Amino acid sequence: MIKKKIQIRSAEEAVGLLGEADSALREMQSHYGVQLFLRQDSDSEELALWVKGNSTRVERAMKKIRQKLSDLRGETEGQDSPSGFSREHVLTGVDQEAYRTSFGKMISPRTPNQGRYIEAIEKHDLVFGIGPAGTGKTFLAVASALKALDMRQIQRIVVTRPVVEAGEKLGFLPGDLLEKVDPYLRPIYDSFYSLLGPERFRMWRETEVLEIVPLAYMRGRTFENAFIILDEAQNTTPEQMKMFLTRMGQGSKAVVTGDITQTDLTSIKASGLVQILEILKNVEGIVFHRFEQEDVIRHPLIKNILNAYEKWEKRHG
Repeated sequence: MIKKKIQIRSAEEAVGLLGEADSALREMQSHYGVQLFLRQDSDSEELALWVKGNSTRVERAMKKIRQKLSDLRGETEGQDSPSGFSREHVLTGVDQEAYRTSFGKMISPRTPNQGRYIEAIEKHDLVFGIGPAGTGKTFLAVASALKALDMRQIQRIVVTRPVVEAGEKLGFLPGDLLEKVDPYLRPIYDSFYSLLGPERFRMWRETEVLEIVPLAYMRGRTFENAFIILDEAQNTTPEQMKMFLTRMGQGSKAVVTGDITQTDLTSIKASGLVQILEILKNVEGIVFHRFEQEDVIRHPLIKNILNAYEKWEKRHG
């Protein structure tokens, strides 16, 4: 635990930053995962805001609070609301909290477009996240599902993927069917493992609070009060997509993620994700959220790789 100080110029500035009756102070404590104390020196009568917590959270909170102060003082463009905690920035900026992991790390969108994606998931029961690799489509959907579970908005999480062979045949892999499809589901395991930690992940799998299954295993089932995620949806057939979308029961939400440029099917026209863009484009209550290369958050080289592929494909038609 560490403690750092930010100088406050006046009582009016303190109210602008922390809100009436410290309303924004409490919001910032919850948002940044730190403790905040406003203190006045008995001799100099100077005001100071103390930030206390682990070093990572304190440094992050210090940076954001200083930015709020700069806005209040007119040192940067764009005044925040009187509370010093802009509502628009929280909803569409990179400060929005998607989920706090079992290790205390806050998972937040890194681009405004990712923030809008999280907001769409919170407000709608069916959201399609479509875009290139590395944009956080699946990871943020998983984080949103865990947050909904923590808030008891749903009772379970179900994640599925189509099992489509990309080179190596299932028949050549060792083990029974479940063991054979396990490598296809491993990326989903990684997302949950990093957010939940090993013990909580295993416990939720064993108690079926969390279910990760191949898409073929979902036929005939209906999921009530569940958060359902279909990953790699570009590899679904139209029939599989229809089957998945009709699994939703009362009180359920669904997020479908995919990249229509990376289908492993024989033809992109055979993709259920491509077809559903046309079928559901005018259906009320459904959101199609598009990601761009600017949203790629993996290694910086990923953007360059995607740009190179795009140029090559245009040249070779």
